[in-house]
Amino acid sequence: MRFATRAVLLLGVTVVAVVAVCTAVFALLGVQQLREEAENSALNIARTVAVDPQVRAEVARISADPEPPSPERLRGGELQRLAQAVTSRTGTLFVVIADDDGIRLAHPDPLLLGQRVSTDFRDVLAGHEVVTWEQGTLGVSARAKVPILPPDGGRPVGEVSVGFEPASVFDDLPALIGGITAAAAAALALGALAAVLLRRRWERLTLGLQPEELVTLVQNQAAVLDGVGDGVIALDESGTVRVSNETARRLLELPAPEGRSLSELGVGPVVLAAVRDGTAGDGVVAGNRVLYVDAQPVRHAGRELGTVLIVRDRTDLVALTERLETVRAMTGALRVQRHEFANRMHVAAGLLDAGRVEEARDFLSEQRQRGPVDYAVENLDEIGDALLHALIGAQALEAGERGVRIAVTADSLLLSPVREPEDVAAVLGNLVHNAVRAAVEGPEPRRVEIGCYGDGADLVLTVADSGYGVARDVDLFARRPRLDAPETDRVHGLGVGLPLSRELARRGGGDVWLIEAGGDGSGAVFGARLVDVLGTGPARAAASDAGDGSLSPTAPSGKDDLP
Repeated sequence: MRFATRAVLLLGVTVVAVVAVCTAVFALLGVQQLREEAENSALNIARTVAVDPQVRAEVARISADPEPPSPERLRGGELQRLAQAVTSRTGTLFVVIADDDGIRLAHPDPLLLGQRVSTDFRDVLAGHEVVTWEQGTLGVSARAKVPILPPDGGRPVGEVSVGFEPASVFDDLPALIGGITAAAAAALALGALAAVLLRRRWERLTLGLQPEELVTLVQNQAAVLDGVGDGVIALDESGTVRVSNETARRLLELPAPEGRSLSELGVGPVVLAAVRDGTAGDGVVAGNRVLYVDAQPVRHAGRELGTVLIVRDRTDLVALTERLETVRAMTGALRVQRHEFANRMHVAAGLLDAGRVEEARDFLSEQRQRGPVDYAVENLDEIGDALLHALIGAQALEAGERGVRIAVTADSLLLSPVREPEDVAAVLGNLVHNAVRAAVEGPEPRRVEIGCYGDGADLVLTVADSGYGVARDVDLFARRPRLDAPETDRVHGLGVGLPLSRELARRGGGDVWLIEAGGDGSGAVFGARLVDVLGTGPARAAASDAGDGSLSPTAPSGKDDLP
């Protein structure tokens, strides 16, 4: 069977399925509309009867009488005559009037007068109108119940219930179904005509070629472009994009690049330079990805045919490198902790060997209260949250081996616990790591000061170093390869760490900024505000306060620069 024939058959089946679904939907909507019309009619009739002055006065009188009404008097009463008149005029199944005890005062079956109604009436006597489909003594019906108020107002003294039988509700259903069927038949006819026209158009455009034959023509190109995991962009000699695969468009965020130059598409200057010079570039940041770009000129018989650009995604590799840096930092901190613990055990062993048992016991008791290691951070107790306590402590242990002392400013105060530990750890870790590296490059004494302040649910951070400062004409938060950074500013993490830290903060409404560029004997000062990251209760006890000075296994190192 030819493809055009199969396409026509598929289109026909699709049209039939769509028409069938639409027919069913319209039929259900029509039935629902008829049900709603019946319910609204019953409600309007019940409201009309309930506000009738004679009905209100008579029902109020009967409800006020402590004696139950006599069925004989009700059969010839005014309420029964009025209900029968309304029933005959409106074509309803029934009009029932009941008092506040649910006793029928008017009913189509006179034998049921004076008896309690068969359905619940408590919601109506509470002052609510009820519209529903219920099973009663006269069968299933669409009924509306409306409370009857006394002439002088007050609590309801009875109810009016009006119902329509299903047969009368769906009298118009056959005509509705007929109209829907006629519309469905017309839609099927139009679908069949469209299928025939589509088949003729297909044959004319493809010159009678079948899809299998067309696939053969593009098979080689698809194998080259889509058969590899790298992004591929082919440029002609003028720099215009002629061919690109989906991977390249996704990595470089290029919507419909064919027929346009890379500069028009807003590609970064590093990529343009690689294409112009025919070189490779690593660590190219595009959006939230880190890429490797390789441009190779294409020549044939001494003629320049253009350039082929190869793009590889290095984001996962960079993320893995960052995680390994975190593990390395925590391993170094644990190594320092192990060394300190071993020293203390040597002291205890020496006291025991010397026979100074009481002093050894006092020493071990003190160590049990203090924990295995003390964080050498001034004013660290001003930060009560366990996460920040462990993070700053780990950074201090690592920085101490590089000759940098980390301290918390004396005016720091954080009483609330951290609710968003990932964002806080990433931002603070990046800023502290960059500050430590800047302090290592700076003069003695090498020092980093951290300020932590709670502002309601917001966390405000400041990080100052004792380095040489940063260049005032360089945007540290601009995304660019590290090789573009001036040598004096690379120590401050001019790569992806600071931009990502700012993006994390701004995602929640906060920000990261440079407070003071420094220079002339003073280092740089960075500030950060993280919005709605603090809880409302007291801060969790820090590890050192709880008698366990072990490092938190989740505290990152804050390393932010690309390898």
